[in-house]
Amino acid sequence: MGGSGGHGSGGWFARVWRRLRGPVDAQGKRLRKPFVRRGRGYASLQFTRNQTQSRMRMDDPDLLLIDYTRTMLAALLWAPPAPRVGMIGLGGGSQVKFIHRHLPAVRLEVVENNPWVIDLRGAFGVPEDDARLQVILDDGAGFIAARPGRYDVLLVDGYDETGIPPMLASEAFYTACREALAPRGALSVNLFCADAETHLARLRRVFGAQRVLLLDEARMKNRVAFAWRGSRPMRGTARRLSAAMAASASAQLGPVLERVERAIPPPR
Repeated sequence: MGGSGGHGSGGWFARVWRRLRGPVDAQGKRLRKPFVRRGRGYASLQFTRNQTQSRMRMDDPDLLLIDYTRTMLAALLWAPPAPRVGMIGLGGGSQVKFIHRHLPAVRLEVVENNPWVIDLRGAFGVPEDDARLQVILDDGAGFIAARPGRYDVLLVDGYDETGIPPMLASEAFYTACREALAPRGALSVNLFCADAETHLARLRRVFGAQRVLLLDEARMKNRVAFAWRGSRPMRGTARRLSAAMAASASAQLGPVLERVERAIPPPR
């Protein structure tokens, strides 16, 4: 007779049920399967018909099409010459593709909790894993908490069909992000939500009020929060970073690097 273990009828039923139900997040919530929508020269990653998670121009797939994706990369102002970057949320891979193509000194680790999102990386031209890029299927909060001191830059853009998951919004999560940063590391967070001030308050408690900056996107409802462990970047860092990039990359990042550098509050 079969028991209730992995080889018995109960274990068989559990395995079948998991396959039918599909993957779940760390809290047991069922993950939604995304799809690709194409039209008018664009491809979009969507969880619902009315909500676009990521968008790509078909004739220029490495372009940072959406404003906030450029703004988030200004966290590189705090980075050393050959930084290790951690990213929560793969989406359509806009930032992954840009970094892999234009910033060859960067080593990038991307954690995504939805296997169906990872399965679509080919549809958006996300490169295969190599010595500079790894895409890992895991819970983002747990992944970061297990890697203290590992990253020079953290990019947090983790969303599902309901918005920012609670496990990526708590003070404990932001504390784990701080601990995952190197001593002079920096974090940027995409805040497309109604409670951005709540996130900002948590970041200020974790990093200190003078080490947090919030910027609005002029053409969108997104806001990008920056938080850092060490001192502010030296004046002229934006110009030096931009000058070291190829012209196609500098044209996209140069203006936002300058904007963020000007906005960082001076030390008191």
